[in-house]
Amino acid sequence: MQRHGPADWRQRGGAAGAAGAAGTPSGTWRAGKAAPVIGITADLVEPASADPARPSRPRATVAMAYCEMIARAGGVPVVLPPLPALAPEHVRRCDGFVLTGGDDPRTEPFGEPTHPKASPLVHPRRQEYETALLRLLDAPAEAGGAGGGPVLGVCLGMQMMALVAGGSLCQHLPDEVPTADRHAGNSVHPVRLVGDAPHPILVFGKAGEAGAGAGEVMSSHHQAVRSPGRLRVVAVADDGVIEAIDDPTRRFYLGVQWHPERTADEALGAGLFAKLVEAARAVRG
Repeated sequence: MQRHGPADWRQRGGAAGAAGAAGTPSGTWRAGKAAPVIGITADLVEPASADPARPSRPRATVAMAYCEMIARAGGVPVVLPPLPALAPEHVRRCDGFVLTGGDDPRTEPFGEPTHPKASPLVHPRRQEYETALLRLLDAPAEAGGAGGGPVLGVCLGMQMMALVAGGSLCQHLPDEVPTADRHAGNSVHPVRLVGDAPHPILVFGKAGEAGAGAGEVMSSHHQAVRSPGRLRVVAVADDGVIEAIDDPTRRFYLGVQWHPERTADEALGAGLFAKLVEAARAVRG
């Protein structure tokens, strides 16, 4: 992917450089074989204001845990504000992406009415941005896309990956899954790999062998992927809820329903961010 010009912001100071003083790798990201830049999608919130003279102003926010995981893995985390017009520029400048968790998506853009119990709903500008970003991330480099660059989708991020790939959601798990409460409120529950073949990214089992046994993850959701569209289901919970999807034609295009930034199991938690950074470093060359 040809994205790095001499005026690239990664080779200058500014906000990203200031981040180094706060604990991100400093002085290594600017040129040469620098640490890979990982774009992290932000939520868009509009806090209520009780003072009419001071109206609410939208804020782009992201949990620091995502940034810390990327920095710990040797990457440079950059928070991406949900500005749809800038999605092509974000794709050009970043080596990899994390699509973070968030509220429930509106499903009308994907041909299905939004469930009345889908709440709270993700900000429409965020959904528009992440839809545009995912479509670019799936496009070949010659068409202005990422040409298969590495992507990790978390919770909402995985659901958006499925929707953009032509899939669908179970929009309210309690309607269909008697054990839906096992997935809510930062619950810890087991997940297992689908099939017997090892997965190139997901590693299960205490013995550290891909495809062996099950791992435990932390989840907080009431929606789940029903169909992954053109993507592939690679992990499920013991109650059948889809827990991970991927694109087997790409080196790293993985969505997980759980929150790896909160999961204690190293392989299914921090290890996923480390593998994302490793894949991004290989792309950067």
